[in-house]
Amino acid sequence: MFKKIAFIVLFTAGIAGGVFAQKDPKAKEVLDAVSQKYQSLAGMKATFEYAYSMAGESTPQVQVGEIAIKGEKYHLVLPEQGQEIFNNGKTVWTFINSGTYKEVTINNASDMEDELKPSSVYTIYKKGYNYKLLGEKSINGILTQEIELTAERTGEPFKKVILKVDKNRKDLLGWEITDDQGGVLKYTFKSVDTGIKLADDYFVFNPQKYGKVEIIDLR
Repeated sequence: MFKKIAFIVLFTAGIAGGVFAQKDPKAKEVLDAVSQKYQSLAGMKATFEYAYSMAGESTPQVQVGEIAIKGEKYHLVLPEQGQEIFNNGKTVWTFINSGTYKEVTINNASDMEDELKPSSVYTIYKKGYNYKLLGEKSINGILTQEIELTAERTGEPFKKVILKVDKNRKDLLGWEITDDQGGVLKYTFKSVDTGIKLADDYFVFNPQKYGKVEIIDLR
């Protein structure tokens, strides 16, 4: 499994610098614009590609997923791994369908406050993180700004995170996470629908829709 799919991994790093280097005002301007745009949306749904690779390895296998977000709620689908994660803001259901058995693990959302969630990736920089604008480049014809985030605490498993932002639309296009072993996890949004309306029950796991499911309740 790719580092617990890293939408859900700890989003931390261990590099610190001088005061000016820690809080780049140009980077903050971009991050604030992305955050404000996201928080103004009634909801969004997107497909994405992700891959994990280690230095020296051959080209990693690219896999696909789907994500829906509504405020603090999200529904993540990883079809090639047979996994779905539902979060309605209070409860988190992690459903796994291996083909031979089905199980769902239930946790309180409050137990995952220190983890990176799809609903918090747009605002994670606001507390406990340093950031700087690395520059701009054209990616698939889109003028993209790259921002590096590092945590203020030391000794964490991730060395750095680079966010990629559409300069004109202020959309988050993807990100890269480098861990303490030199591995790199990359995410890239492929299609995004910001006009979709989703019912609250879309973010709640309903076992009746999945047949016989083993339930592991850790609340």
